[in-house]
Amino acid sequence: MPAPSNKPYRVGRSRTGLGLFATKPIKKGAKIIRYFGPLLDSRKKKDDAIENKYLFELNGRWTIDGSVRKNIARYINHACKPNAESDVSPRKRKVVIRAIKKIEPGEEINYDYGTDYFKAYLKPIGCKCAACEKKRKKKRAEARAERLRLKAKEKKKEEKKALKKAEKLAAKNLAAKKLAAKNKKLAAKNKAAKANGKLLNGKALNGTHLNGKHLSGLGRPKAAGKRSAAAKPKAFMDPSMNAVTSATAARSDQQAAA
Repeated sequence: MPAPSNKPYRVGRSRTGLGLFATKPIKKGAKIIRYFGPLLDSRKKKDDAIENKYLFELNGRWTIDGSVRKNIARYINHACKPNAESDVSPRKRKVVIRAIKKIEPGEEINYDYGTDYFKAYLKPIGCKCAACEKKRKKKRAEARAERLRLKAKEKKKEEKKALKKAEKLAAKNLAAKKLAAKNKKLAAKNKAAKANGKLLNGKALNGTHLNGKHLSGLGRPKAAGKRSAAAKPKAFMDPSMNAVTSATAARSDQQAAA
């Protein structure tokens, strides 16, 4: 049976593959683990030709090749908001990972790999640290909210358009009903007038002729411009003139007798 480890970390499954997790509380500033491996001299072509994701550059000449299996620190993943950092000593050619905040048991240990590594390896595939994942989640939520907002706006616009169309149709139907009621009322009026003999085809006859007959029921009308003798006006006679005329006639009779 293997002896229990007194180290405050273990290798476990992470969202990016494998990662290093705290098994005990780690205080801020405490040393966690050393990053080690063969030293590569950039002046040597053989060393300078080595390429992998676990190269830790100390300075312009020396680089640690951390790809060896014994280097447990190689399992520590990158984070944009880490809970640890790399403490580099170029003269000693040594790298130690230290906590920059209190790390609780079960929490993943991570540190910032630096701008060059991020641009070369992480940016093309997208950083999967908790901070970036949270940021992406927030962006997705904002995008979803924006889509819902636009959808609601479009729906509201369609509802407004439908309401306007319905109001227009209702106004049109109301106008049609009013016109129908007006026509019905006019038709009823014409019908009543026709029944009284006052209208024919919607026009007042007022004593005019129809087929040579007078519609008032009094027979054939008299010719225009011809009046009867009874209808002729009597001459106006002044009484004083009548007296003068009588006196003149009396004198004429007397002269005739003489």
